[in-house]
Amino acid sequence: MKQKVTTSRVPAKPGTAKAKPLKAASEQAIAEPYATGSTAAAVSEKTLEQAIGVQVRYLRRRIGITVAELATASGLSGGMLSKIENGQISPSLATLQALASALNVPITNFFSSFEEKRDCSFVKAGTGVVIERRGTKAGHQYSLLGAALGGTLILEPYLITLHKDAAPYTAFQHEGTEFIYMITGEVLYRHGDQSYHLTPGDALLFDSAAPHGPEKLLVQPMTYLSIIAYNRETS
Repeated sequence: MKQKVTTSRVPAKPGTAKAKPLKAASEQAIAEPYATGSTAAAVSEKTLEQAIGVQVRYLRRRIGITVAELATASGLSGGMLSKIENGQISPSLATLQALASALNVPITNFFSSFEEKRDCSFVKAGTGVVIERRGTKAGHQYSLLGAALGGTLILEPYLITLHKDAAPYTAFQHEGTEFIYMITGEVLYRHGDQSYHLTPGDALLFDSAAPHGPEKLLVQPMTYLSIIAYNRETS
């Protein structure tokens, strides 16, 4: 004999909130911001006061003077200048002019970071500008793949091709940091007193102030991506 199963609903007590339906996984994913594997700090938009403060501090430190020294030179109090650098107040045009005179810069310099555009460089395949550098004399061809238009950091991405007539050269030396990613061919690449056998897929990151360059060209022709990063010089 089959048993009849019955269900009953328990009336909700007065004031009891109804359960909210769960959000779909896609809705939850949209609400949560995506993050990369980078440890770089998140970008936050600055107010005009904060942007001016950053520039004042940067220009002051660039010429190596203290807050007190700049305050004296511009006729401001130390407390006032400290508030300006921290973006806590909006300085008047007369105050900015006094600071510009003391720092020996145009007043427009204080607004440069606020008006700075986020640039982007796009280069179609095969259209990189061929740059003649010292290595070109030894059969090294440099194809520039992009250029940063602003900012304090300069990045130079090159597609380097070493033809069959290329010769080894290990005396490259310049400021900054360099990253190499091997695409085709094989090379014994020297950095300082160490040599590295690079094959397609291998990567090398190093301080480019040390002498470096291809020591032995094992399989030619060869191509590799070279990205050089260094700080932009300020006048």
